[in-house]
Amino acid sequence: MLVVQVLGRTAAWRGTREIGLGPAGRRAVFALLALHAGQPLARHEMIDSLWGEAPPVGVVNVLHTHVKHLRRQLEPDRPPRSPSAVLPSVGDGYALRLADATVDFQRFRDLTAAARDAAARGDPHRTADLLGSALALWQGRPAADVAPLATHPRVLRLVNEQRDAVSRYADAMIDTHRASDVLGLLAEEAAAHPLDEEVQARLIRAYAAVGQRSRALATYETARRHLAEELGVDPGPILVQARRGLLRNAPTRPAAPAARPGSQLPPEPTVFAGRSTEIAELDRVLAADSDEPAAVVGLICGTAGVGKTALALRWAHRRRDRFPDGQLFVDLRGYDPERTLSPAAALRRLLAGLGANGADLPADVDDLIARYRAETSDRRMLIVLDNAGSAEQVRPLLPGTAPSRVLVTSRDSLAGLVALNGAHRVAVDPMPATDAELLLRRLIGLRAEHDPVSTGALAEQCARLPLALRVAAEFASASPGLTLADLVAELADRRRRLDVLDSGGDVRAAVRTVFSWSYHHLDPDAARAFRRLGLHPGQSFDAAAVAALAGVGRADGVRLVNTLVRANLAHRLRHGRYGLHDLLQAYAAELAQRIDSEATLRAAAERLLSYYVTGSWQAVRALYPTWRGYGQRPPSPDPAEVSLDAADARRWLDAELPALAGLGPFAERHGGSEQAVRIALNLHRYLEGGHYTEALAIQTTALQLARRCGDVSAQAHTLTNLGVIHRLLGRYARAVEYHRRALALHRATGDRSGQARTLSNLGILAERQGDYPGAGRFHNEALCAFRDVGDRFGEAAALANVGNVHIHQGHPAAAIAGFTAALALFRELDDRVGQAIALSNLGDVHIGTGAHPTAAGHLDEALALFRELDHRGGEATVLANLGLLRARTGDPVGGIEYLETALATFRSTGHRYGQASVHNGLGEANRVAGRPDESLAHYREALAVATDTGDHDERVRAENGIAAAGG
Repeated sequence: MLVVQVLGRTAAWRGTREIGLGPAGRRAVFALLALHAGQPLARHEMIDSLWGEAPPVGVVNVLHTHVKHLRRQLEPDRPPRSPSAVLPSVGDGYALRLADATVDFQRFRDLTAAARDAAARGDPHRTADLLGSALALWQGRPAADVAPLATHPRVLRLVNEQRDAVSRYADAMIDTHRASDVLGLLAEEAAAHPLDEEVQARLIRAYAAVGQRSRALATYETARRHLAEELGVDPGPILVQARRGLLRNAPTRPAAPAARPGSQLPPEPTVFAGRSTEIAELDRVLAADSDEPAAVVGLICGTAGVGKTALALRWAHRRRDRFPDGQLFVDLRGYDPERTLSPAAALRRLLAGLGANGADLPADVDDLIARYRAETSDRRMLIVLDNAGSAEQVRPLLPGTAPSRVLVTSRDSLAGLVALNGAHRVAVDPMPATDAELLLRRLIGLRAEHDPVSTGALAEQCARLPLALRVAAEFASASPGLTLADLVAELADRRRRLDVLDSGGDVRAAVRTVFSWSYHHLDPDAARAFRRLGLHPGQSFDAAAVAALAGVGRADGVRLVNTLVRANLAHRLRHGRYGLHDLLQAYAAELAQRIDSEATLRAAAERLLSYYVTGSWQAVRALYPTWRGYGQRPPSPDPAEVSLDAADARRWLDAELPALAGLGPFAERHGGSEQAVRIALNLHRYLEGGHYTEALAIQTTALQLARRCGDVSAQAHTLTNLGVIHRLLGRYARAVEYHRRALALHRATGDRSGQARTLSNLGILAERQGDYPGAGRFHNEALCAFRDVGDRFGEAAALANVGNVHIHQGHPAAAIAGFTAALALFRELDDRVGQAIALSNLGDVHIGTGAHPTAAGHLDEALALFRELDHRGGEATVLANLGLLRARTGDPVGGIEYLETALATFRSTGHRYGQASVHNGLGEANRVAGRPDESLAHYREALAVATDTGDHDERVRAENGIAAAGG
């Protein structure tokens, strides 16, 4: 099948092979004809469009020559002197007949039309999915490589259609609570169209939807300024209404609850056949109302490649209106021993789909299960758990109560899940012959209709497995010069020649034969890229990772992965990411080991690791501009720098985290241990924001690799990182041990910066454990070290830490001086996180001195900054202080509301130190409100938590509170 692309550079493919369209002038002729979608163009129209008023001498002959060469490329099997079917002459001009081809802009229009129908039916989820698929087809401005067509009416019409699709897509994503996924897209649109009030208002809406109120207000102010400076007008009703919506929420109100999730389902197969019995059984099990007290579980089981995931997605998309509270999807990769998703990692993904911030999630798996079941209780949701390897992998992911439904796919029967959890098994076998042949006819088209015998033979050669059928059908479509009988004979010959002496039997042999057949018809570059993807350690990848593995530029990486997608050897996921079926990845890895030398594979692995070194550095720096980092900035594997904003950086890190977490063993196998250590050091600032489980695994592996490499400096930094994570988890004794070991190594290497950072952490731990003189010594020594190395960020943080010690020692004036000096430095350095922390500290100390109006001003400013930064831990701390302030200024009931909101956040993150502090605050607020029983209960809970964590200050506060409450 011919595939034509004009949404970006002009290109055409026959199956997986790109057709050489020739020089720029020839591509221009092709693009112009393609844009007219089969309509004939007269010669003078083509000349006017391509050359304007200055055509070259002999322009008619030039045009004829271009057409002649294009015909040869587009129809290589056309007999000499026979008329062209694809590029015929029409009158004195030409037409490009693409009835049997796939043309990207026509597909775009089909999808946007289907989205309009979905919107008219009131289905915003389907609307968003269709528009997302439509926009994914765009690789750039139409005919971007053909300058004469830049202002052609057909190009401008497509550009306007894209802008309309972006607007409708963004609206649908916001309406389905997925605004965070379109922030980057809307920011680009807003920057490109600064005077378009509708575009600016939509970006404001999106920022508001994800809680970034300050950024939304800044967007309004920027738009207002542009309108005044460029047009001399005030904002119109659309912008004014968007601003009014923001101003209805006071900055010191507790945060609104998270929005309900939309749909995380991957796209369903575009071509599907059969399985009516299985779909009816799933309807009976999952779609009907049930009186069961627990969530109903459906289990699709069957051999690899039999179409379990396709069936699950087909049913889920068709029935998602039954689940108005959202649909979640997670690939458990239960049959990949090196990348099987742990219950903790799976729970984090599911909770993220429910709207939880990664920084808000606890580390302990039991706490994650409790949070997940609380979030899903009383919701009617569909949860799809794909590729489960065992019942034990599934059980922690089951909601605690109805009315949610769970759909599991597995190669095994999972007898334990059936016996103990009441799962309803739906077995899936290879397709019946009639259904397999129907699928081939739908995929291949008329040739399959006209040759039923060969179609049936091809279905049997594929063991009637959908995965193999799709790969074979794509190859057949890409080979229009061969009959189906020829293809069946070629496949039979390949099976005879292929080594299939494994224990997999006929089914496995059939699948492997089809893979081999399709692989051997790739061009050499695509074949090499496919083999190298067998090395990739993650569940998904982007085109840049493909480029790194293949040793090509990023643009070629995009081309190669698109070639693999067209061959059904890879599949497209959301947001520019791709995946391989695990059978295909295993086959790719086998080919790589058999074909490529060890040195070649090592070089590919080194390029991938270099990409992740650079990518992790750039992403963390984009998220945390004041982050100091370790070592020098690494060189990029691609000379073209890629600039990331904070939203793009977080998306990249979140998507790549499974691969990054698996880089230790990968690097050790391929001799890249030093790079894996650098990646771990780069990631620490991101991981300490809530990815504690991954942080412990990544930093522990990095410590082992650094020891094997003999890198003492890296050992010291990873020990410090492990100490930080254990402190955040409330494991103070272990944290102190790690930091003391780190400090000894930093002193041995003479690393004053490392010493300063570790001393600061030891000071925080001493402070938490009530050793205030020791904390003061650590912090003052850290302050001197930061000043020695000229680290002004570290100096500001040390000043704030010294201020905290002064509070505990009863020296409020000294504390205020320290926090004020720190705030001034943070403002000078434009460190907004530091500013927020210093303001919060100032508010805290002013509450203690009774300067309540001053305290409120500092806390309000801190809260606005923390919310803008999406720093939930800081937000909870400020809310707790605001609650305490209200309780002490005559509004204990209002104070309790703030404190309970803070407690919920600290519980969700597993932040034990924060929980003890808030329980003490609730004890005080309830005592003031005349609720002695509630007061005593909170003080006792504070005492239990503080005793467990070793938090001296909160323990003493709780003991005093119990005594005051009469307990």
